[in-house]
Amino acid sequence: MDSKIISRLFLIIIFFFTTHLNAIEFKGKFVQGHYIIGITDPLAKIIIDKKEVRVSKDGYFVFGLDRDRKFDVTITKYINGKKEKIIRKVIKRKYNIQRIDGLEESKVTPPESVYKRIKEENNKIGKARAINSDLPFFKNQFIMPVKGIISGVYGSQRILNGKPKWPHYGIDIAAKKGTKIKSSATGVVTMAEVDLYYTGGTIIMDHGHGISTIYSHLETLNVKVGDEILQGDVIGTVGSTGRSTGPHLDFRVNWFQTRLDPMSIINLKN
Repeated sequence: MDSKIISRLFLIIIFFFTTHLNAIEFKGKFVQGHYIIGITDPLAKIIIDKKEVRVSKDGYFVFGLDRDRKFDVTITKYINGKKEKIIRKVIKRKYNIQRIDGLEESKVTPPESVYKRIKEENNKIGKARAINSDLPFFKNQFIMPVKGIISGVYGSQRILNGKPKWPHYGIDIAAKKGTKIKSSATGVVTMAEVDLYYTGGTIIMDHGHGISTIYSHLETLNVKVGDEILQGDVIGTVGSTGRSTGPHLDFRVNWFQTRLDPMSIINLKN
């Protein structure tokens, strides 16, 4: 075989394998509300749209897509002076309409006397969700935190006492009062409050790289801020505190301030 042809074939093979090794692997679906894990070179710099994200020592990163995202997502990778851009189309979803009646009217339309309290509580929640730690647990398989019936799904438009309100950003799992709630993944407790206005007994846990889980309407809390919790540890019990019509767990997952569908992480296969 001609030496020039052999050289060209060699270069093509080298290019193919180099490109393959440097490619980004994704786990998860590019669908509104979904949780997506990326795997790349540990030395790479990754930008999601315009936001730089952490890359772990073994090359993992994570991001999420908003419930109402209307445009494509752009993933840009920088390594060894080279730039690679990937654009993925985001699939739109259709959401349910959920009507809930029988709520205490002050929980649907709060009086001005509690505005300050609600603002302060929302600020605390926002700070907990803004944590960008290097914990590695975001990449592990998450589990359902409690056994029960799913009575409310992510994204549904809510009509409370006949009034249109914000969509639901978690899943509601109906269970008997006092049922044990387990940590969906290993992490660190960043908030543990017994009586928030809307969500009652509430726990927030950090799992790394901006991923947090929220457990709301708890009757009892078994943890405190700073506790290191293993997946499956009991962190509290089901209640009906805050804005609630019956015992259930409102379970949520966030990527920083972006609210994600918990089922997209629970169903994600590693």
